[in-house]
Amino acid sequence: MKRFVIGLLAMLLVHNSFAQARYLIRFKNKSFSPYTLTAPAAYLSPRAIDRRTRYHISIDSTDLPVTPAYLDSIKTVPNVVILNVSKWLNQVSIQTDDAAALAKINTFSFVISAAPIANTITSSNNNNVEKTVITTAQSSPLKVQNILTDYYSYGSAYNQIHIHNGEFLHNIGLQGQQMIIGMLDAGFYQYTSLKAFDSINAHGQVLGTWDFVNREASVVEDHYHGMECLSTIAANIPGTFVGTAPQANFYLFKTEDITSEYPIEELNWVCGAERIDSAGGDIISSSLGYNQFDNAAFNHTYADLNGNTTIAAMGAELAAKKGILVLVAAGNSGTDSWHYIDTPADADSVLAVGAVNASGQPGSFSSYGPSADGRIKPDIASLGVNTTVQKVGNTIGTETGTSLSCPNMAGLATCLWQGFQEFNNIKIISALKQAGSIASAPDNRIGYGIPDVKKAVMNLIKEFATSSVAINNCMATISWTSKDVAKMKYEIERKTADQTSFVKIADKWGAGNTFATHTYQFTDTLVNVPAGTIAYRVHQVIDTAASGFMADYIDTASIMLDASCVVPAVDPVTENAATITLLPNPATTFFTINMASAAPVSDLKIRIINNIGQTVLMMQQSKPAHAHMIRVPIANLASGKYYVSIYDGSKLITTRQLLKL
Repeated sequence: MKRFVIGLLAMLLVHNSFAQARYLIRFKNKSFSPYTLTAPAAYLSPRAIDRRTRYHISIDSTDLPVTPAYLDSIKTVPNVVILNVSKWLNQVSIQTDDAAALAKINTFSFVISAAPIANTITSSNNNNVEKTVITTAQSSPLKVQNILTDYYSYGSAYNQIHIHNGEFLHNIGLQGQQMIIGMLDAGFYQYTSLKAFDSINAHGQVLGTWDFVNREASVVEDHYHGMECLSTIAANIPGTFVGTAPQANFYLFKTEDITSEYPIEELNWVCGAERIDSAGGDIISSSLGYNQFDNAAFNHTYADLNGNTTIAAMGAELAAKKGILVLVAAGNSGTDSWHYIDTPADADSVLAVGAVNASGQPGSFSSYGPSADGRIKPDIASLGVNTTVQKVGNTIGTETGTSLSCPNMAGLATCLWQGFQEFNNIKIISALKQAGSIASAPDNRIGYGIPDVKKAVMNLIKEFATSSVAINNCMATISWTSKDVAKMKYEIERKTADQTSFVKIADKWGAGNTFATHTYQFTDTLVNVPAGTIAYRVHQVIDTAASGFMADYIDTASIMLDASCVVPAVDPVTENAATITLLPNPATTFFTINMASAAPVSDLKIRIINNIGQTVLMMQQSKPAHAHMIRVPIANLASGKYYVSIYDGSKLITTRQLLKL
């Protein structure tokens, strides 16, 4: 295939040294292993174990490292170098030019086979790299309208954020904090010194690096493809270029050998995914794909792209089974003879990302689905035409390809999952698909379409939220749990036995500056409510702005009222209530509550409800000790009978009847 699913410019940074042929050694089992399933801390990080525990994922034999004795035996064979080891596939890649060595390895009882996985390399192959024209990114005029309200000033990256309503996630505090993204690519050239990465470098957000091709820690001298992909997520240059998850943490792994194209790179990919898993990563973003190789004998057929045949697809599926959210680029073959997606985009439980332009139209180059077994592919799409990226010369420019649409979407998927850690990776995949622009009629160009992450938040809230109601002494207490921030609000609605529709009775605003779980209560006075079933439902408004308004009903709870709650002729008298009067009564434009009590009331609440149970006025203040008067305006109320309830915090003091003329 063409190595990167992004068009690339500039001369490749290649290693022109001679290399021996590479082989894949497959093992029969993991017998004689010193590792056990009951002691996973020996081979999995606490965070990796926590992910399995949280999402009820069993630790199984694929988690166990390859039996060390098997590797030791291979090391004893002369003229053999072990390259990379995959515990998930129970395989190891080796390098040798000695036929006798291969014969010796094939005699080992624990070996299934030793087969070629890459030819001998004598020179670099640059013909697999697409060329494209660099254009200079321009600041988006749309950003000017939102700069005062959005948390970030995105500059020229605004379009690639806004196409998904991604600024909504950032504005509610979801910017990737505490999440870990693993990137598998061809190198991350100069990421330690380019300005888009000042923030992640200063704050230690790169947790580790590894080059699976050259088996070394450094990746900064390698190709810039991964660096550009990383910038769409991690950039933080206010007013110029901000990425989709600038507060996330990263592992940067080089698995792609740009000097050639062989299936060994698929095994490298799997080994990189394993390391991300073991380290406790949450997300994999990879803009690599495979179908054709330098030796045609290794080529994949379309029939191979069924999600479980290629090495890369098997590894991607295993990563997903370990609870990792995997996003991969669909491919850039839309206009060539192949035109299908690449692998591992064919894997079932991953998000294959196609490319669209700023208007939402598919990029002509974006690879087609379906997978060979008929599944919709790609799954979703993101901006991959003139996407803003960091360039090698420390300038900000644009690139085109599904290589950019993938990480752009991966960053927003990270922020979305950050807000809903209760849900597993498969639920997040489903939420993104169902929030797609063509979710009702998905196709094989852009899958379920361009996800609206604000809609995804609303849908996930609906699945998460719960509510309940209880009655005590003619007071109904509605409790609900949801996720919100201070700028969101709830509308509580009620339907009594004699009503055919719900009626709004109260509002409640959210709390906190960061999207999080909160539990609330509201107490409803059941004055003159008839006996029978009372239903309450909670309507959550997650965006109150007229231009971006979004709300939905998150839960409904019902309860039986056994007997009607009628206000008696004489008001219920408590220790404080005896000294409470409403004057004048009847009233026209206002009335005064006269209270006399020895103790102060720090949280005095006044609630007025009409004759059908709607709350028409709420007031809150404090009352000093002894006598106190509170003037209540009612000029805007319709004539009729009302009930005035007075609370000390959540405790009802009394309810008085008021007649408005």
